[in-house]
Amino acid sequence: MNLDRLDHRPVVVLVGPMGAGKTTVGRLVAEALGVGFLDTDEAVEHRTGRAVAELFVDEGEAYFRQLEREAVADALATHDGVLALGGGAVLDDATREQLAGHTVVFLRVGLSDAAQRVGLGVSRPLLLGNVRGRIKQLLDERTPVYESVATQVVDTDGVTAREVADRVLALVQDGGHD
Repeated sequence: MNLDRLDHRPVVVLVGPMGAGKTTVGRLVAEALGVGFLDTDEAVEHRTGRAVAELFVDEGEAYFRQLEREAVADALATHDGVLALGGGAVLDDATREQLAGHTVVFLRVGLSDAAQRVGLGVSRPLLLGNVRGRIKQLLDERTPVYESVATQVVDTDGVTAREVADRVLALVQDGGHD
């Protein structure tokens, strides 16, 4: 695979729910490929100087989603490394349209593993209250959307982040499409 492309397109875009390991796996894949890594939640935090949880609480979800939409659009146009999208980014119609033509890997995670990885969700504003119940609801609502934008799916249950990264690397180096 030629990583010295003239266009500025991500090598791979990782999507999935919280607890799927997008950031951890993304960093491992980027390191292995010798490219940069960008997490859109971190990009929003850097741009605003505020944590995602703080933005949700103080400004509301709609405000955060607008910032997220802008961060994703910018990253898809300019970032040429590994890109991890926030769990809810794919809910935006424009974002889903912009993902067309990109290598998008859905890191699928089951309820048990997601709940264990996320813990009590104190820094996750969408998980306030019944954490396990809310994760199940989000998985049920969002899994079809992740599947609709993905060119590949990698299951993350019961395997290490390194194993998931190796699977993503194999897909990327194989061209990224079915």
